[in-house]
Amino acid sequence: MADLKGVCCALCTTFNGDGGAIDEAALKKHMDNILSAGVHIILVCGGTGEFPFLLPQERRRIAEVAAKHINGRARLIVHASATNTKECIEYAKNAEGLGADCVLVLPPFFEGPREDGVYYHFEKVATSIKIPVMTYNIPVHSGFDITPALFRRLLKIDNIRYMKDSTADIVRIQTLVATGGGIFDGGDPTFFFGLLAGCAGGVLGGANALAKETVQLYNLVQTGDLHGARTLWEKMFPTNLFLWTHPYNPSVKAATNLRGGKVGQCRKPVLPLTESEFRELKKAMKSLDRGGGYI
Repeated sequence: MADLKGVCCALCTTFNGDGGAIDEAALKKHMDNILSAGVHIILVCGGTGEFPFLLPQERRRIAEVAAKHINGRARLIVHASATNTKECIEYAKNAEGLGADCVLVLPPFFEGPREDGVYYHFEKVATSIKIPVMTYNIPVHSGFDITPALFRRLLKIDNIRYMKDSTADIVRIQTLVATGGGIFDGGDPTFFFGLLAGCAGGVLGGANALAKETVQLYNLVQTGDLHGARTLWEKMFPTNLFLWTHPYNPSVKAATNLRGGKVGQCRKPVLPLTESEFRELKKAMKSLDRGGGYI
C-alpha cells in the first residue's frame, strides 16, 4: 500500500436548512470542488465534519457516499473514533469494507483511560483491520496527549503508521517527525512550518475554504520554491489564524461559504459566527487572491 502524503481536507459535513438531515447533493458538490483543487486526500466525519453531532447511521452513510463519489480520484480517510473499543472497531471495519485507505482514531475521550488503556484501544483497533491507522492527537478536546514516546510505542503495532497532530506546536511536530512515523500537521496556522519540519502533509479543516492555496503551498515546498511558498503563506496566514483562534467549525464553514462554497451552517447547538466575528473573518480573508481557494 502506497504511503499517504499531501494535503488532506478534513471535509465539512453539509446539512439541510435546519440541520435535521445530511444534504448529500451538497456534500457531493463540495467534494467535487475540493477534488478539482487537487487535494490528495479527503477525510470524512472528522472534527471539522462535526462527528460528535452525527448519529452512527449518518457517519456510516457519509463514509459510503464519499467512497462511491470519490471513486479513486483521491485517497479516503474515515474517522472511526468512539470511546468504546468495540464500537470503534465496527466503524473501522465498515470503513475498510467501503475501500477507505486509512482510518483516523482518537484516544477514548471524556474521562478516558490511562496510557495503558489507550495503548490497548489502539492495538485492538489496528489488529482488527488491514488498512493503516492514523492516530489523532488533539489533547485540548480529547483530554489525552499522545506523546512522542507513546507514539514510538504505537508505531510498533502493525498498521499504526501515521499521526494527525493538532497541537499547533512546531517543537512537538519536529519531535514527532523524528519518530519516523508519517506525521500530518493538523494545525492550520503551523502547516507551512510543519512541511519544513518534514511532515508528510496536513489534515486541515481550513482546506475546505483554501483548497487551491493549500495544495499550491504543499507543491511549492516539495519543489523547493521556499520563497514562493513563504509569499503564498503570508496571504494565507491571516485566515488560518482566524480559524484557529475562533469557534473552529463555524469559522471554516463561514470562510468556505464566502469563497463560493455551499456548505451551510453547523448543526445546532453549534451556532454561526456573530456579526462582529464575521466582519473580522472577512477582513482576514482580504489578503487572499480573488478567485483562488475553493473554486
